[in-house]
Amino acid sequence: MTERGRPLTFDRAAALRRAMETFWELGYEGTKMTDLTEAMGINSTSLYNSFGSKEQLFFEAVALYDNTVGSATNRALHDQPTVRGAIEAMLRGNIDAFTDPHTPSGCMIVLAATNCSTRNKGVGDHLAWRRRNAVATLEERLEQAVDEGELPPDANVEGIAAFYSTVLHGLSVEARDGVALRKLESTVDIAMSAWNLLVRQMATP
Repeated sequence: MTERGRPLTFDRAAALRRAMETFWELGYEGTKMTDLTEAMGINSTSLYNSFGSKEQLFFEAVALYDNTVGSATNRALHDQPTVRGAIEAMLRGNIDAFTDPHTPSGCMIVLAATNCSTRNKGVGDHLAWRRRNAVATLEERLEQAVDEGELPPDANVEGIAAFYSTVLHGLSVEARDGVALRKLESTVDIAMSAWNLLVRQMATP
């Protein structure tokens, strides 16, 4: 029997993982506190004591997503030896994650707070900041390729990064809509077939 006044213990990491999947599937505003407590297997008191608030829990859940199932972009940009290979690996690695049947579809950072009310503006801003950081990281990888001579000096780094980021975000939405993996792969094929044209013709003005 639990001693009176003694807080119940629980696996915080496992509870956070379940919160991440709940926010990912339902979105921030679509997720009720009862959804969280049921998914996490804890009561509201334990949730507030351990995570502070729904918003703070969401931020932790997004960080967990970014460092685990949502890490395909960072892995590709840091591990692939060529920038073209990095961008292709980024797109293909993400669509594999977007369509994994064991997790919610699409990208949590793209989909979890696309239409936030004014009272939750901080949540929407946080995800927008993470998306901007991802684009900035892609730009840095492209700039590295320019410095190393893989891309021409006048390559439009911002334009190329914007194009492939937009493709990636669109793939996330399509995955959430139930588009089959083979069709997403076809979109990646087409996007990568445009690589040489983008590099040669999208020179910085």
